[in-house]
Amino acid sequence: MNKRILIVDDDELLRNLLSGYLEEQGFETLMAANATEMQKQRERFHCHLLVLDIIMQGDNGLSICQKLRADGDNIPIVMLSGRDETVDRIIGLEFGADDYITKPVEPRELVARIRAVLRRTSDQTANAYEARLVQFKFGDFVLDGRSRNLMRNGQCVPLSSDEFSLLMIMVSRQGKTVSRNQLAFLLKGADHKIDQRNIDMLVSRVRKRIDDNSSQPQYIQTVRGVGYVFINP
Repeated sequence: MNKRILIVDDDELLRNLLSGYLEEQGFETLMAANATEMQKQRERFHCHLLVLDIIMQGDNGLSICQKLRADGDNIPIVMLSGRDETVDRIIGLEFGADDYITKPVEPRELVARIRAVLRRTSDQTANAYEARLVQFKFGDFVLDGRSRNLMRNGQCVPLSSDEFSLLMIMVSRQGKTVSRNQLAFLLKGADHKIDQRNIDMLVSRVRKRIDDNSSQPQYIQTVRGVGYVFINP
């Protein structure tokens, strides 16, 4: 079954161009000009990934992404922006996006990013760890492997797909040190390119979700020169 990509952008010309190219590369595509149309498409069809523009009339891409994550929706998201600014990238990732690409969009790069995100979020190795635990409790949190939700005192904590997978991997190896290389493999598969800085940034984002003071992490602790270990006090 081909993966179905939903393109959410108020630029009709760009939507059509991206849709045509993605279909040439073997994807199925749907299109929406705003959040309302996006919701209608998702009610009718199962989508594997969103390509979401940041700057749109009405709800912008950041607010849409934030709402989806707040509702516990972990659909993979690749964000588009006309501004190549570090702040935009950081905000997009902190709001739960899985990747970020700037306009003008190079179609081949977009396809590569989409495939990489889909590979990470559907990686069977990571899913095997998630399947071992239906629920795991630590502190005020409940991590649910079936719904892929993290709850705190009954409220859903927004996580991107990578953030959830990393947290589940760490929880499933509680008390055992996991190296950065192992995390990269479990998250991205055997064909990954190791980027330890990206792993560290992902861990930092997860800490912000689960620690009241992320500068003094309570759960995911650093093992200097090696990686990380999950501690349930």
